[in-house]
Amino acid sequence: MKCTQVSRAGRQRGRRITRPLPACLLLALLASPALVLAQEAAPDALTVQLQQIRGMATGGQRAQAIERYNALLLEHPGNGDVLLARGRAYAWDGQYAAAESDMQAVLSKSPDYADAWSALGDMYRWSERPQQAAEAYSRWVALAPQDPSAHLARGRAWRDAGQLADARADFDAAAALGADAAEVSALRESLLPRMANPDVAAPEGYRWSASAGWDHTGFSGDRESWNDADLSLRRHFKRGSLALEMLRADHFGESDIAWALDGYVPLWSRAYANLRYQHGPSDGMLPRQAWRAEVFQGIGSGWELSASVDNLRFSDNTEFYGIGIGHYTGNWYGRYKIQHVPGVGSGSWSHRLLLRNYYSGDGDNYLEVSVGNGRSTDMDRFGTVVRDNNAAIGVAWKYYFAPNWGFKLGAGYADDDGGYDEQRVSLALYTRW
Repeated sequence: MKCTQVSRAGRQRGRRITRPLPACLLLALLASPALVLAQEAAPDALTVQLQQIRGMATGGQRAQAIERYNALLLEHPGNGDVLLARGRAYAWDGQYAAAESDMQAVLSKSPDYADAWSALGDMYRWSERPQQAAEAYSRWVALAPQDPSAHLARGRAWRDAGQLADARADFDAAAALGADAAEVSALRESLLPRMANPDVAAPEGYRWSASAGWDHTGFSGDRESWNDADLSLRRHFKRGSLALEMLRADHFGESDIAWALDGYVPLWSRAYANLRYQHGPSDGMLPRQAWRAEVFQGIGSGWELSASVDNLRFSDNTEFYGIGIGHYTGNWYGRYKIQHVPGVGSGSWSHRLLLRNYYSGDGDNYLEVSVGNGRSTDMDRFGTVVRDNNAAIGVAWKYYFAPNWGFKLGAGYADDDGGYDEQRVSLALYTRW
């Protein structure tokens, strides 16, 4: 390449003066292919600023980041990348209406912008709108069908919406596309039903489970302690499970044995039932007959309603009617249940509140705390033992130390309505195959 400059004097004289110039050399260097590629690869000033501000937003400086995005939008009105970045920052900050406005503005101009559909889905999921999240993620999947992240995101939204079959299909698709095996395995496990009684569930692949439990209750004063034990063998089917149980109660120096069938069956969408029948001695501490029917119905995002009837037959029949409400959010589950026993006057009432944390993110391992008062059937003790406490509190820890072996430890205290204080400890061992 030849660089020339023609001076005014040269033009006047009709002469052409040629000499190298620094600017000319610079143009020659820029024309080289290597430098052109390097120049194209270097981020522009706006990209650098967006990266810096994103670092602020993810580092906890969200208000400052949003102010910076506002300033950038004054310089670059309507820029889709800046709007999307600000929308994400709004979503991280919990300002969901503002986030949705920014993201929808981007998508109205660029409906094929996959990252914007991803961000919109995240925002809907974080604001507990799983159905809308799944719809947004579906647009992402349509635009990037080979991206396992899109299928994982939509699978989580389906799971949150209670559509477990759709969630499983997306997790399977992500696995086939090369998603991390450990992540997919954990997500598949998260589809296990987290029931009011999680001990009756088993991961996919297990058809049988068994448990053995021991329960010791000591009393204040001179009242003799109680010892209870139970054995359970449960068959897990593709839909539901059925257990055969043997129960032994050793109270006041006498022992009783009862047998029970305990089943969980799916009903319609997001509904299942617990049906139980127990047969005991003709006269003793355990009822001669007992049965329960309880129906659970999922509603909204993570909510679950329940209604139950318990019938216990000792010398005469006693019935308990219960209504419960539970809520799942992340790895937490909380449930309140009220029971009523008809009788003289207004009858009697009981209240039970339970809070559980699935600390490993699966259905196997959890910590829980329960409090209550009043006359009720105790769900932790065969579901047929009548409790009558002024106040009660209990804690439990369940842990699977191997894929098919686990245990549960429990402790509790109660102010018995008969004037005694109760101290309770329990141990249960679980296995499955």
